[in-house]
Parts: sequence; structure tokens; C-alpha cells
Amino acid sequence: MTKGIVSGVVSNMVTLRVDGPVLQGEICYITTGGDRLMAEVIKVVGSDVYVQVFESTRGLKVGSQAEFTGHQLEIQLGPGMLSKNYDGLQNDLDKMDGVFLRRGQYTAPLDEDRLWDFEPIVKAGDRVQGSDWLGKVEENHQPLKIMAPFQMEGTAVVKSIVPAGQYKVNDTIAVLTTEAGEDINVTMVQHWPVKFAMTNYKEKPRPFKLLETGVRTIDTFNPIVEGGTGFIPGPFGTGKTVLQHAISKQAEADIVIIAACGERANEVVEIFTEFPELIDPHTGRKLMERTIIIANTSNMPVAAREASVYTAMTMAEYYRSMGLRVLLMADSTSRWAQALREMSNRMEELPGPDAFPMDLGALVANFYGRAGYVYLNNGEVGSVTFLGTVSPAGGNLKEPVTENTKKVARCFYALEQDRADKKRYPAVNPIDSYSKYLEYPEFAEYIKGHINEEWIPKVLALKTRMQRGKEIAEQINILGDDGVPVEYHVTFWKSEIIDFVILQQDAFDEIDAVTPLERQEEILNLVTAICDKEDYKFVEFEEVTRYFKKMINLCKQMNYSVYKSEQYYDFKKQVEAML
Repeated sequence: MTKGIVSGVVSNMVTLRVDGPVLQGEICYITTGGDRLMAEVIKVVGSDVYVQVFESTRGLKVGSQAEFTGHQLEIQLGPGMLSKNYDGLQNDLDKMDGVFLRRGQYTAPLDEDRLWDFEPIVKAGDRVQGSDWLGKVEENHQPLKIMAPFQMEGTAVVKSIVPAGQYKVNDTIAVLTTEAGEDINVTMVQHWPVKFAMTNYKEKPRPFKLLETGVRTIDTFNPIVEGGTGFIPGPFGTGKTVLQHAISKQAEADIVIIAACGERANEVVEIFTEFPELIDPHTGRKLMERTIIIANTSNMPVAAREASVYTAMTMAEYYRSMGLRVLLMADSTSRWAQALREMSNRMEELPGPDAFPMDLGALVANFYGRAGYVYLNNGEVGSVTFLGTVSPAGGNLKEPVTENTKKVARCFYALEQDRADKKRYPAVNPIDSYSKYLEYPEFAEYIKGHINEEWIPKVLALKTRMQRGKEIAEQINILGDDGVPVEYHVTFWKSEIIDFVILQQDAFDEIDAVTPLERQEEILNLVTAICDKEDYKFVEFEEVTRYFKKMINLCKQMNYSVYKSEQYYDFKKQVEAML
């Protein structure tokens, strides 16, 4: 085992003089004052190794001893992770002594004493390969699979498997015999390096299946699909967190993973206090039952902040291997990129734009590429849908993190300060935002078969009307109400109908907070009918304003009414009568 001696300390970057071979990304432990500090190799130059310590290096001295483990940063995967609060190194934050983890303190991520009701799926004599399902357990009403080791190469024969009963996570539940004749004792626990994608699937097609979120500006205007990717940039106070909560609560997903990467402590506390109180609309139970939170605050070392998003993605891939639909939300990837920048600067690497690493684009693309919709080896399907938020300084959407993310994310939900100031929530800019899935023929076929073939053409037509309405609004601001024809006012108010009825949604209203797809289709058809009507006969712009304000008010009342109720149909009839 390779050992090393500390030869230099610069903040959390430590230089070691080693006596043997070291792997890039390898984990080591540095001993100082009775504490063992965990660190990761980030650069090797001859016998000098640069490591990034995951904790405070206060008191660390030249001459301290280091010991290398021979493996990269790994996490434990198994039953018992749901409802847990972890940090980026998978320490269970609920087991802390006090507010913060003490330096050198590491907590077990899984409960090793809990008994699980195991039920075998395979039998002795069956042939399996890595990640094949051997049995199943249930956690918080979620069916979880116990799988063959992911690292196993080739196939193996099930030599023995335990009968149905109660077992601990570290109990041997099966013995597999490899092609080389070696026996492998299988437990319920898997280990996987977080910076390597799991490729334990048969095929990874282009995603096509709509992920219903209940948020109209997403589902109707800029849909995201199961296994798709998207990101939400926006300045402070534009509603990123509320939108994330709405999507997490309402999306058609089996597992929700929240990665709070480098957020301020008050925002992390908000997640810890609010999420356990959210009610799952699909089950009526607590949303936290199927949620995992990974949190690293902004005052933690950069290496720990960087690790958090990788830890979250690895957990998501683990559940995808079980045939589950996983929704991964990261807030925010800007802090992750800033951590990469700090590490790059300390290593004196050639800086890119705004001092970010030159390979920032490749790192972002590699991470987003781990999401996806997959066909497993047994024919089942699973998915990881990734939505990240970006916090551009001053709301500048031209900065490097936003620009590099736009190249790889298929959905772009631009939160706008002006819309937030006008209380038009969700404050997603309808002009700048987009979903590239609308262009996919696979998605068009899915929509045609599950909703109707006119859905996408209608959406594109409304997007065009929004653009035209914005142009006319600018002309009215310059020339005044009387300076443009009445027809221009009609076009402008048609865009306002789209905005108020489809795009704006009250996340705190019991009924309007969630809009099922059937209701969205009916609202889309109604708004399209209003916009397609060409024979409006108005003489003055005041008539146009009064007419459409009344129309908007009726439509909003319809949105606040229980779908297909007597009140809902009453407001709808009034709208149709005005047409």
C-alpha cells in the first residue's frame, strides 16, 4: 500500500511526497492530531502528488503521514437510503453530534442492524450477469431490487440463494460462481465510484416519453421527457426553489433526489424543513418517503461540494438499474462549477473564460450525459431525468456555466427578473425558453398516440403569438396606445391571454397548483380558439382592453375551479359565449 508524507499545504490543497504508484482520483487519508482527513488525488507529477482534502486542513503540518486506499471515491448503495439526508461524501447527517460533522468524523450511510423482508427472484442454477435482479425488498412502499455486483464481468451461475425471510444488508443473500470458478458472496450492498457512469444496461435510446409535471409552462409549452435533461437559470428571487418543489412533488417519478450543492446554509435548512412537510399528491403520504437529499453548504471545502452532484447522480443510476423512474434536481450547478474553478486555479492550470477550467464544457457534457432513458438487460426500462438550476451572477445568461449547459441540456427554462417583479409566476420567460424535444420525431409520435396529433402545431403557433405580442408591446410603449392600430392591441391581448391562462400558475392554490394533462389539453384548445378568432370588431383600444380583461378573469376563475365541476363548466360557457 502506497504511503506519503505532507510536503506542502495551500488551503485545502495538500502536496504529498509518495513512495509508490498512485491513481488519479484515488482516495487517501492524512493523519493529523488524531484525526484522519479524507482527500482525493487531483494531480500527479513524478513522486509529488496533489490532493484535495474534503475537510478543514487547520493544524495540518509538513511531515504528517498519508495512506492511500487503492480505490476512488465510492459510495455504498443499498436499502435504507430513502428519506435520508446525506452530505456529498454520503455521511448520514441525521447521525451528527451537533450542528456540524466534526473533522475526521464519518457516519455509516446505511443502517446495518435493520432487518429487511427479502424475497428471491432467481433460483439456484440460473445464469446472471452484473446488475441482474436476484431478489427484492420493500422500502417506504417502493419495490427495490437486490442486484448482482455491478463490477462483475461476464456471467455467473447462482450457486445458492437464501429463502424468503428477514436479513440485514451485510448478510450474504446469494453465492455466485463465475466462469473462472470463483465464488462471490453477494449482500444487499453495492459499491460504485461516483465519477464513473453506470453502463449496466442493454440500450440507451433517445428519450421520447413525456414526463408530466403538472406545471403548464413546462408540460404544454416546453415539455421535458423521462430520461431528459433541462436546466433552470435565474437570478436570486425569481422562484427557482418554488418551481423545483412543484416539479419534485408533482412529477411522474418513483424516486426524487435533491442535490443542494454549495447552497447557502439558510437555503439548505429551508430544504430540510420544508421537504419533510410536503405531501405526495400521488400517494397522500409524505413526499420525503421517496426522497433523498444530498446537501453541501457553501462554507464546506470545494472538494466536498464537487463530490455532492456526482454522489447524487450515482444514486440515481442505482435506482434506474431497478427499473424505476428517478428525478434528480441539482441546486445549483453554478456552485459545482465554482468549486471546479477553485481547484483548477490552485493547481495553476490555464484558465478559460471567467477563470473557469478550459474543459468546463466537457465536464458539464459528461455529467449531463449520465442521465437518460434505458432498456435494462431483462427488458425492463428505467430513467434518470436531470434538472439543474444555474445561478448566473447578476442574471447574466451569457456567462460560461449557462452557455456550456445550453449546449448539452435539451430544455431551457429561463427565469426572468422582470416577470418575477410583475408577479407572473412561474417566472419562466416564454420567448427565451425552449424544449428541443418538440423537434424529436419520437416525441411527436408519442404525443400523437397519447394526446392528439394537433398538440405540437398548436403549441408552436402559440409560441409565435407570444413573440408577436412582445414586439407589439414594445411598439405600444414607444408610440403610445393611440399610436398603433386597434388590430395591434388585439394581437397583444391574445398574447396576454396565453400568458395569464397557460403560463401563469399559482403554486400555492390547492387546485391551480397541479394541472393534469387532460385539463391542460382542454385549456390549450380553449386558448387556441380565442387566439384563432379573427373577426373581432373593435373600434377603440379601450374596448379591446375591457373585453380581454374580462376574458382573462373568466379563464383564471376556470383554472381555480375543480376540473369538470359545475362551476368549471359555468366559467367555460361564459368564455365560449363571448367568442
